[in-house]
Amino acid sequence: MEDPASAVSLDVPAAAPQAAVLVLHGGRADGLEAPPPWNLPGARMRPFVRMIGRATAGQGVVLGTVRYRHRGWNGDRQDAARDARQALAELVDRVGELPVVLLGHSMGGRAALRVAGHPSVRGVVGLAPWCPPGEPVAHLAGSHVALVHGDRDRTTDPRASEEFVRRARAGGAEARMIPVPGGDHAMLRRPGFWHRLTTRLVTGLLDPTARPPRAAAR
Repeated sequence: MEDPASAVSLDVPAAAPQAAVLVLHGGRADGLEAPPPWNLPGARMRPFVRMIGRATAGQGVVLGTVRYRHRGWNGDRQDAARDARQALAELVDRVGELPVVLLGHSMGGRAALRVAGHPSVRGVVGLAPWCPPGEPVAHLAGSHVALVHGDRDRTTDPRASEEFVRRARAGGAEARMIPVPGGDHAMLRRPGFWHRLTTRLVTGLLDPTARPPRAAAR
């Protein structure tokens, strides 16, 4: 049974763990209350977890979901990033040093990008990430970053993702932006495309012999 105080819920395969994927769902700019046991941001990520689980079956990939203590980022508190760092520390304690891919949506994308300097992190896939102006990028040098953003998103700005990628590249990251024509923030339009593309990006980052696949939104 998982410890309810833990920052991460882990699905550890029977085979010896070889790598891990940590999933960070969205949240709010502000909110000190705890997320409810069942909430829409978490539910949105479940199809991604299922698809990645099927694609990596038998490969020793640990699947983890980060648990937030608070619903919001909460300014300088950066609560979601703090929980993501704690989740990475718990992952190392429980299964050892493994290459990790971070998958985050919205606020979870911001948290994933913030903690991507951790030595275990191989890359980040951000879905409709929240990338405010001035978000730090120096720690991403040498990292793989793929941001996927719908052009109909009215919650987080796809242009901000483009600017983040530009700055990250200038700072030495292997970063790219993949637009989703017609895509919205909740990823409810063209869900199959979101799920397939994300699975390809994550599994590409898990393979140390392959570069992440290039994909065009169709």
